[in-house]
Amino acid sequence: MSQVRSESSASERDGEDPTTARPGFLRRHVIDISPLRRYPAYRRLFLGTQVSNIGVQFTAIAVPVQIYADTGSSVWVGLLGLAALIPLVVFSIWGGAVADAVDRRKLLLGSSLLMWAITLALLLQAVLGLRSPALLLALTAGQATAFALSWPTRGAIIPRLVGKADLPAANTLHTTVFSFAGVIGPLAAGVLIANAPIAWAYAIDALAFTVVLWATVRLPPIPPQSQGAEQPDAKRRRIAGWSEVSEGLRYIWTTPVLLLSFAIDIAAMVLALPRAIFPEVADERFGAGAIGWLYASIAIGSVVAGLTSGWIGRVRRQGVALVASVVVWGLAVGAAGLAHSLWLAVFLLAVGGAADLISAVYRQTILQTYAPDELQGRLQGVFLAVVAGGPRLGDLRAGVTAGLVGPTVAWVGGGVAAAVVATILAIAFPALIRYTPASAQR
Repeated sequence: MSQVRSESSASERDGEDPTTARPGFLRRHVIDISPLRRYPAYRRLFLGTQVSNIGVQFTAIAVPVQIYADTGSSVWVGLLGLAALIPLVVFSIWGGAVADAVDRRKLLLGSSLLMWAITLALLLQAVLGLRSPALLLALTAGQATAFALSWPTRGAIIPRLVGKADLPAANTLHTTVFSFAGVIGPLAAGVLIANAPIAWAYAIDALAFTVVLWATVRLPPIPPQSQGAEQPDAKRRRIAGWSEVSEGLRYIWTTPVLLLSFAIDIAAMVLALPRAIFPEVADERFGAGAIGWLYASIAIGSVVAGLTSGWIGRVRRQGVALVASVVVWGLAVGAAGLAHSLWLAVFLLAVGGAADLISAVYRQTILQTYAPDELQGRLQGVFLAVVAGGPRLGDLRAGVTAGLVGPTVAWVGGGVAAAVVATILAIAFPALIRYTPASAQR
C-alpha cells in the first residue's frame, strides 16, 4: 500500500495529525479538504470524477425528459429504473469481485471507456431523432452496466490512495461535490433542454467524460492485495468467479452492522425516492420550468450539508447518526409531496438531501473501515447494488404507484413509509445503532 500512496505529502509522511491540521473553527464547522492537499493521485481522480459527474447529470435529466416527451407516461419513466436495475445488481457485485482480482486502474479505465461509448450512442440517437423508448431503455441498461463496473472499482481505489484517518473527509468531499454536480447539472440541463435540442445535453456529457479518462490514465498501478501483502496470490490473478463473489456476500451476511446499513438504505431509496414523479408533477402542478429545480433540490441540500460538515468526522455514534439521518430523509421527502409551492417543495427536498448526504458518508466510511482491503472491491460492488440499485427500484415503485393512486399519494406515502421502516429495523436489530468506529478495530 505504501507504493500506491507514495505521492502523499511531506506533512503526512512526517506524521502530522490530520485532525489538527486546520484552525479550530474551520475544523469544527467547514468541510475538510485536506485529502486533496495530501494525496495528489486522489486529487486527480477526485477532479476527473467530479467534472464527469456534472456531465452525467445532463444525461440523467435528458433521458427521463425525452422518454416522457415521447410517451406522456410516468410509468415509462419508472421503467428506466427497471432497465438499469438488473445490470446494476449483477455487474456491480461481479465487477467488485473482479476489482479484487485485477489491477483496479485498468478495470476503471476499461469500464469508463464503455460508459463513454454508450453516452456517444445516446447522442447519436438524439441527433437522428429516432424517438424510440425501447432504445432508450436498452442504452440505459448498457450505461448501468458500465457504471456498475466502474463505481465499485473507484470506491475500492480510494482506501489505497488515502490514509484511514482521512477517509471520512475524503468521502464527505466526494459526496458533497457529487451533490454539487447534482445541483449545477440539472439546473443547467433544464435551461438547455428548454431552449435547445436534447442532443446538446448528451454532447456535454460526452465532453465532460474525457476528464475522468485523463485522471484514470494518470493513476498509479493498483494491483490486488491478499491479507495486506503487497503481491497478489495465485487465486487473485484469475478472473473472479462465483466463489469470490459469494465470499463477499457471506462477509456481509455475517456482519450485522454492514447488513443493516444496507437494509436501511434500501428502505430509504425504494420507498421514498420520488424522482420518477418529477416530470408529471412539474408539468401538472408547478409548470414545465420547474423540472430542473425538482431534480436539483435534493442535491442542493446535500451541498449545504457537505460544506458545513466539519463535525462529521468527530461523531462517535456513527450508527445512530446514520439511522437518524434516514428517518429525517423520509419525513422531509414525504412533506415535500404535500407542497403546492415549488420553493417549499424544493426546500423540503433539500432538507432530505442534507440528511441523505450524512447517511451516505457514514455508510461508506463504515464499510471502508470495517472491511479488509482484499474484500473492498466485492463489498463496494454490493454497496453499489444497494445505493444505485435501490434508487432504480425506487423509480419503478414511484412511477407505477403514481400510475395507480396518483403522484401525491405515491410521493407522500413513500416518504413516511421509509421513516417508519428505518426506525423499526434499527430498534429490532440494534447492532447498527451500537456501532462506533472503535468497535470496527478487530
